[in-house]
Amino acid sequence: MQSNQARTPLLDKAIQHIEKFPYSFHVPGHKNGQVTASSRHDLFKDMMRLDLTEIPGLDDLHAPDGVIQEAETLAADWFQTGSTFFLVNGSTVGNLAMILATCEADDLVLVQRNCHKSVLNGLELAGARPVFLAPQLNPQTNRYEHPSYKDIVSACKSNPDAKALILTYPDYFGKIFELEKIIKVAHEYDIPVLVDEAHGCHFSVPFFEMDSAVHLGADIVVQSAHKMTPALTMGAFLHISKKTGKINKQKVAHYLQLLQSSSPSYLIMISLDIARFYLANYTKEQYNQLMIYLRKVRHIFRSNDFWDLEISDDPLKLVLKAAGGVSTEEIMNSLELEGLIAEMKTDEDILLVFGMEPHMDAAVLEAAVEKVKANLKKYSKHVEKHDKIENNDQKIIYRTETLSLSYQQMKAKGTKWVELEDSVGYVAADTITPYPPGIPLIAKGERITSRHVGVIKELQKKKISFQPSREIIGLYVFE
Repeated sequence: MQSNQARTPLLDKAIQHIEKFPYSFHVPGHKNGQVTASSRHDLFKDMMRLDLTEIPGLDDLHAPDGVIQEAETLAADWFQTGSTFFLVNGSTVGNLAMILATCEADDLVLVQRNCHKSVLNGLELAGARPVFLAPQLNPQTNRYEHPSYKDIVSACKSNPDAKALILTYPDYFGKIFELEKIIKVAHEYDIPVLVDEAHGCHFSVPFFEMDSAVHLGADIVVQSAHKMTPALTMGAFLHISKKTGKINKQKVAHYLQLLQSSSPSYLIMISLDIARFYLANYTKEQYNQLMIYLRKVRHIFRSNDFWDLEISDDPLKLVLKAAGGVSTEEIMNSLELEGLIAEMKTDEDILLVFGMEPHMDAAVLEAAVEKVKANLKKYSKHVEKHDKIENNDQKIIYRTETLSLSYQQMKAKGTKWVELEDSVGYVAADTITPYPPGIPLIAKGERITSRHVGVIKELQKKKISFQPSREIIGLYVFE
C-alpha cells in the first residue's frame, strides 16, 4: 500500500469549499442548508451544508480527474484492486453495471439461484440466458446457502462458453464458502467471476480473518459500504481486480454513468471516502474491544425458551431462531417494544446486524433483552403455538435450471393478472420477492408451481412482506 490512508480528500475539499464559499447561487435549492422549512430541521440543515454539486474544485463522479479520482484511487489502494468506483445507487447499480459490462443478448450466464433481485434485473436488461445453480440446504440452519462446489464444476463443464459466473458471498446471514476454489475452476474455463459481496465490505480488514472476494481472485466485486461500515445508505463500491484480463473498465464506467444519477449525492460520496478511511485505519485494539463486546452480546442473546442462538461465520451477524412455538413476528414485536430494531425476519429467523464497534452499552442491552423475554413469557401463555415450515420441499423452490421464456420472448408477450390460486402453470411476468432479504422466490420467466403458491401463502401467514406488492393476492403472468 503506497498511498497515505490517513487522508480524506473529498471530505476535506468539501469542508474547505463551504468555509470559503458560504453562499450558494447554484443548485441544490437548500443553499448550503440556509433554506429549510422550519427551525425543527436544524439537524438536517447542518447535514445539507455538505450536500454539494459538481462545481469547480469538487470534481465530477462521471469524469473524475480531481478529488473524487483521488478518493477512488485511495480506495483502490486500500482494497488492493486495479480500479475502484464509488457508487451512489447502492450495490444494485453495481450489480447491474457489472452484468451489462460482461454479458450481451443470448449469452449464457451461470447464476446462483438465490441471488439478489438486482442480479436478475441485470440479466434481463442484458437479455442474457441464465443457467441457475441451485443452492444447498444447510440442515443446521434450515436455510439455503450456496451452490455446491461439485455443481459449479459440473455447470462449468456443461457450459464452457458461459460469459460469467455470478455468486453471492457472503450471504445475508454472514455465511461464507470455498469461493477461492470455485473461482479457480471458473478461470480454468476462462469464465469471469462476478461477486455480489454486498455484506462483506469489512472483510478487507485483516483482523476479521475472512478474505474478501477481491483477494480470492474474483474478476469484479460489488460491496455495499453502507451495510457494514459507517457510510450513508446507497453508498457502495465496485472493484475490478488487478489481475483480471476479462473485464473492460471502460464498459463498466459507461454503464455506471448510464445507470447512476447525473447529479450524484456528494453526501454519499463523502461517506464513502470516510468509510475507506475508517477501514484503513481500523486498529487491532478496536477489533479486540469489539470481540469482547460481541461475546457479551452472545451471552445476552443466549438460547432460551423463545429462541435458539445461531453464530454465523461473520461475527457481526447473530441469528435468533424462533423456538417454543413463538413466532418471529412476536419476537420482533417484543424487541421493538424495548427499542431494539432487528435487520429482518423470515418465517423462523431474526437477523441482528452489529457494527464494527460497540454501539449500545451491554448492561442496557441485557436489561432490554430480559424485558423482551419477560414479555414473551406473559404473551406466550395466551396465544396458540406456531409451527415452522418443516417440510423443506415446501419451504423454498430453487430447483429451476433455466427460465421457461427468454427475456426476448417475454418482451413480445402480453400479460394478464390472475388470482394466486389460479396462477399455477402460468409463466410469471413479475419477479416475486420476499423482502428483506430481496432473494426472489419466483423469477420473472419462471413457471409457477403449486409449491410456489403454497410457500407464498405460508410466508404471508407469518407476516413476511413481498415485492412488488406487500401482500400477494394475485400475480401478473404471461398470456
